[in-house]
Amino acid sequence: MEMSNWKGAAGVCVNGKNEVLLVLQGVPGEDKKWTVPAGGLEEGETAEQCCGREFFEETGLTVRVLERLNTRTGEYEDSAVSFEVTYFRVEMTGGELVLQEGDEWIADVAWKSISELGELELAYPDDAELIRSLAVH
Repeated sequence: MEMSNWKGAAGVCVNGKNEVLLVLQGVPGEDKKWTVPAGGLEEGETAEQCCGREFFEETGLTVRVLERLNTRTGEYEDSAVSFEVTYFRVEMTGGELVLQEGDEWIADVAWKSISELGELELAYPDDAELIRSLAVH
């Protein structure tokens, strides 16, 4: 059986107050969890371009990619699909924080203090370590 490979990108944006921008999202009708803005690559798109587009689509903010951080790989439950998500550190360049009306996937978009990450239900709990490593001391 041919395994299809899903590729995506995620943007980690930490501001000067050591807050990270997170979206509260999940399947409509299921419990939502916090995650950094992310999504799948469209045809002909680089991971960097995908990161910027998805970040804007989910948050209303425009960002510039600063550096590649790491890549999360794995397989979905049935193992028919493997995934590879490249994480980037990004900085805000413009736009306005907005919650897309009528989006059943995203319930909230908010700046969250890095020191309080442990109290949030994260979609990928080990993202917390990566985010904390970007805190400004």
